[in-house]
Amino acid sequence: MAEITAAMVKELRERSGAGMMDCKKALGEAGGDMETAIDWLRKKGLAAAAKKSGRVAAEGLVAITTDGKNGAVVELNAETDFVARNEQFQKFVVALAKLALTDGASAETLKTADMDGETVESRLTDLIATIGENMQLRRAAKLSVDNGVIASYMHNALIPGAGKIGVLVALESTADTDKLAELGRQLAMHIAAARPEALNIADVDSEALDRERAVLKEQALASGKPADIVEKMMDGRIRKYYEQVVLLEQTYVIDGESKVSAVLEKAGKDLGADVKLTGYIRYELGEGVDKGSEDDFAAEVASMAG
Repeated sequence: MAEITAAMVKELRERSGAGMMDCKKALGEAGGDMETAIDWLRKKGLAAAAKKSGRVAAEGLVAITTDGKNGAVVELNAETDFVARNEQFQKFVVALAKLALTDGASAETLKTADMDGETVESRLTDLIATIGENMQLRRAAKLSVDNGVIASYMHNALIPGAGKIGVLVALESTADTDKLAELGRQLAMHIAAARPEALNIADVDSEALDRERAVLKEQALASGKPADIVEKMMDGRIRKYYEQVVLLEQTYVIDGESKVSAVLEKAGKDLGADVKLTGYIRYELGEGVDKGSEDDFAAEVASMAG
């Protein structure tokens, strides 16, 4: 059997775009013959998948699943919205979300998880070859509680459990789980619309806060007011900033007047047990890519909740 050198693997990787281990295996199957190895990769769909890997994938689906005290969310991207409507793609992303409940602490760990005797990454490669578009398992995450519920909400659902914006909410409480689940769903709807950046003030990114503070200070100083007045202006503007980005400080989209923290406090009294929002996850499809404005989204969520 011909010796498979690192230089041969490197050359095959450059020519096919396939992964290192796939190239090594292909060369072994081909007895070291480069052209035969390329044909082997093409037949397996590996070279085709790799050639597509440079194409932008910002469409696709976000999928969520919950199981009482646990929840998981994944984002699987494709190049076009057309693929998001493909039944094979839809079944795959839903299966990914379910698998993520046990193996989805991150996209990297999920890629190595077993799915019907193969790794998720291998199954994804096959799907790329079958459908003919670049796809990427962009991210995955889990959320759990000791007591209480993990609630979910999917905005713009294309199929049950999969759509454009998926939210998970963790509520710790000994209160009735059905009532907690309904509260959690409404909070998840709020999060989908309001896009909080942090759960509480302590969690606000320090660099983002420093940048905001610097901008606000320049604006306050430009007013020409005395230093003590500038400080008071700064305090007020920082409070306004927290009300925009901190979940517990935000005005609840559902009623348009209460703070989210007050909603939780009232729920605790109504349900006869403290209710604590301990975490949330919000995935928006293609987040970071300019996909247009949703100016009426908050109003839409409020009307849906009513």
